[in-house]
Amino acid sequence: MDTQNPSVPLRAQSGIGGNKHPNRGPQAAARSGSGGLTHDNTRHTTRFTVIGNHLVQHPDLSLLAIGLACHIQSLPRGARVDIKTLTARFPEGATRIAAALRELETHGYLRRERARVPGGRIVTRTISCNQPTAQRQHPDRPGCPTRRPARPAAAPAQRPPRTAPKPLPAVPQPACTAPAALQAAADLLVDLRRHDPGLLLSEKDTAHLAPGVAAWLERDVSPAAVRRALTADLPPEGLRRPAALLAHRLAAQLPPPPPFRSPAAPQPVRHPFQTCDGCDRPFRAPAPGRCRDCRTDLPEAA
Repeated sequence: MDTQNPSVPLRAQSGIGGNKHPNRGPQAAARSGSGGLTHDNTRHTTRFTVIGNHLVQHPDLSLLAIGLACHIQSLPRGARVDIKTLTARFPEGATRIAAALRELETHGYLRRERARVPGGRIVTRTISCNQPTAQRQHPDRPGCPTRRPARPAAAPAQRPPRTAPKPLPAVPQPACTAPAALQAAADLLVDLRRHDPGLLLSEKDTAHLAPGVAAWLERDVSPAAVRRALTADLPPEGLRRPAALLAHRLAAQLPPPPPFRSPAAPQPVRHPFQTCDGCDRPFRAPAPGRCRDCRTDLPEAA
């Protein structure tokens, strides 16, 4: 009744941690009888940097380049890694360090970009890559990480079909459609952009609006008055369709025709359009010269 079973342990055995594991440490190497490399490792808990085997076992990089890449990856953000700083830190010299930096750039572990800082000065920024894209493109090479599976491309978003822009509002039509009158009206419309850059009109919009301006000029409205009516009180945030606003103003603010005169009364002479020698604006006159606004001999101009 008091016989004990010697094969049953008195308590459960605890796990062996650290370097006391029987398969680790110098004792394991001695038991294996191998003369190669053994590792006496201690797990890091502070002040360590994770370096990939694709870098430290790279088949094409020199030992100096590998060591320099490990040093750069261990530096904090903002540290200086130019040739002058690295030469002052290591004894290899500027020529060898520059060659090692070029190796790292060739294999994608470093990128250099030029950027303009707020003060206007251009600086060179060095970007350290711990998983370079150049190595992801060669997964079969030893020491390179495995290519990540490509994600399925998302279907492009369906764009709503473009709707045709609404037609411009109708404009008044002049009684006389002489080419000279329509050309004078078109010149006035093209000149509007000098007074407001937002009133830049296309050729198609100008052709649509020109008859409306000619209708105003036909009613003895001066080009300056037409220009003021079209450019006054424009919204400060700009216009999405300036031609639509101009068409609306030409139709809504069309002035009345000149007062009726009996046939017995002398009819006013309608002179042809002339181009002002001072401001290139169209105006009616019997001969070329200056418009009413540019003539200094008039009391209004003085």
